Amino acid sequence: MTTNTILLLLLSLVIAGGLSYFQYYFKAKSKSNVMVLLAFLRFLAIFALLVLLINPVITKNEWVVTKTPLAIAVDNSASITALKSDKKVTELYQELVSNPALQEKFEIQSYQFDADLKPSAIFDFKGKQTNLDAVAQSLKSINRNIIFPTVIITDGNQTTGNDYVYRFDPLNKVYSLIVGDTTTFFDLKINQLNVNKYAFHKNKFPVEVFLQYAGDKSTTADFSIVQGNSVIAKEKVSFSSSKKTATLNLLLPADKVGLQVFKASISSNTKEKNSYNNIKNFAVEVIDQKSVIAIVSAINHPDIAALKRSIESNAQRKVILVKPNEINLLQDVSVLVLYQPTAAFKPIFDNNKLAGTNTFIITGTNTDFNFLNQQQNNLIFKMSNQREDYLNEFQSQFNLFAIDNIGFENFPPLQNLFGTISTNGNVSVLLSSKIRNVSTNAPLLAFAENQGKRTAFLLGENSWKWRLQSHIDHQSFEKYDVFTDKIIQYLASAASRKSLVVTHESFYNSGEAIVINAQYFNKNYEFDEKARLTINVTNAVTKQTKNYDLLKGNNSFSVNLDGLPAGKYNFSVKELNTNTSYTGHFEILDFDIEKQFVNPDVLKLKQLALQTNGKAFFQNQAAELIKTLLENKEYKSIEKNNSTKTPLIDWVWLLILIVALLTTEWFVRKYNGLL
Repeated sequence: MTTNTILLLLLSLVIAGGLSYFQYYFKAKSKSNVMVLLAFLRFLAIFALLVLLINPVITKNEWVVTKTPLAIAVDNSASITALKSDKKVTELYQELVSNPALQEKFEIQSYQFDADLKPSAIFDFKGKQTNLDAVAQSLKSINRNIIFPTVIITDGNQTTGNDYVYRFDPLNKVYSLIVGDTTTFFDLKINQLNVNKYAFHKNKFPVEVFLQYAGDKSTTADFSIVQGNSVIAKEKVSFSSSKKTATLNLLLPADKVGLQVFKASISSNTKEKNSYNNIKNFAVEVIDQKSVIAIVSAINHPDIAALKRSIESNAQRKVILVKPNEINLLQDVSVLVLYQPTAAFKPIFDNNKLAGTNTFIITGTNTDFNFLNQQQNNLIFKMSNQREDYLNEFQSQFNLFAIDNIGFENFPPLQNLFGTISTNGNVSVLLSSKIRNVSTNAPLLAFAENQGKRTAFLLGENSWKWRLQSHIDHQSFEKYDVFTDKIIQYLASAASRKSLVVTHESFYNSGEAIVINAQYFNKNYEFDEKARLTINVTNAVTKQTKNYDLLKGNNSFSVNLDGLPAGKYNFSVKELNTNTSYTGHFEILDFDIEKQFVNPDVLKLKQLALQTNGKAFFQNQAAELIKTLLENKEYKSIEKNNSTKTPLIDWVWLLILIVALLTTEWFVRKYNGLL
């Protein structure tokens, strides 16, 4: 409180006392106790009112001790149970969190992790995936800008995510508490099997198999791939103490069209502790044709290579590169991609008026927009010769096909000529354009359909940067390639639109997310948000049936069927208001990745400890871990002074007190006949 404020308060005391004295004593005929009471009430009321007008600021200091966080992350995946360490993990966790010395020194944070990290002090060890990378990223966000230790109680066997060794902050020590039997057992394992989802009829498709051996003696194993009762491939594989791995590259025939399920297995004469990891089921969908996509361009540009790779990420697509004068190569083409068309493309447009092939037109700074105005009437271009960068804005009401926002707002701008672009007729806009965050209300990615012919427009070049940015954001090209594939799928399909459109895979692996998406359109082919969609799922063998409601998301409905056991399933999606339905089937392959391990990954956890200057401990060394944490002088409690400043005018009760004092004074005067 400042000196001026103190002087004003003293002056207030004098004024309040003077006014009270003047009214009740200076001219008073009687100096009874009533007058004393009235003078006192008036003094308090006037002083309190003056104090409110002065409004002094009251400062309150509170000392708070902030402890260093200690993050304890417990592996809640099923591999802990498979290694028979679930009880031990719970005991180790309780030993840490109940230790009085640790409680006094640290702010203990309890977490569990499987596919992701979440706060918890109760564990059921039923997680279907292990993602230690998620632990690293989440703890960075939770305890940002803080130096803190992390204890991970785990077997170190990761089944999804990036390599966790280099994902933890190197400034924060990680202490691994390794659970599971570290004794080396004889074990043969199919470590990984790589195969494409699709193959083409009457061709051969490659299968790459990585085999792993744990043991000290030389041994010979039999590897085979079986379909039904038929052995498709068989090989003998030798292992020894110096040769722990083997890689097989096989070619299997695609003789039948449709979903083909295979079983890969490895065996020997020696009994194994874990035989579950000797078998791996996989499936391939054999298709009898491949759609051809032609990219027509008169120039070279990185967009073309990026678009080709993105389209061909779907094995059902084949891309050919064509010059505008090579019309003879465009027979049996499903979609024409016209990259920056100019007058040289006139033979292509003339030929396509008869062929009626759906087109994907991509413009840029080399496009002849006057020529493009003459060849189509869906968009009207009035462009200058000045170049401009266009950002994009996702339109969530787009309803031609189900599409998620994959982070379009983070994508770099596309370059096009500056001007106005207006739509003509029935044009659906997926991405609209912005110039320096100012919306232009013009399309950037749009779709049109006239008399059964479909056309897509991407109005700008440098979309190769979009694919690169998507990889930076998601550590994979998959999301962007799916986005591209949906555009091509829409253009490649000549079928009329259905009221109920359902998207699903032909097969799923156990442990994967089993998501089925659906869209329902009204008579005007507008997405109906009020639709009521249900799904009936029936096991083809046991005939057990389950019903679920589909939940509305962003421009689509979806259902997550996680938890279904392996097997073949038939399903039916139904819209309850109109009884519109869709039927389909899928298969869940028997593969539990959490049952693949016989030992903890000690080497990886020791590497993690080395990377973060921490230390790895075994399950019988919990006391040593506690001692290490307590003796580390790097983690100290911090005492902070929290200073809170409160203006007196915020004290509502003081205003109430003034009203109460004046009211009491009035009643006393009224009672004694002084009014």
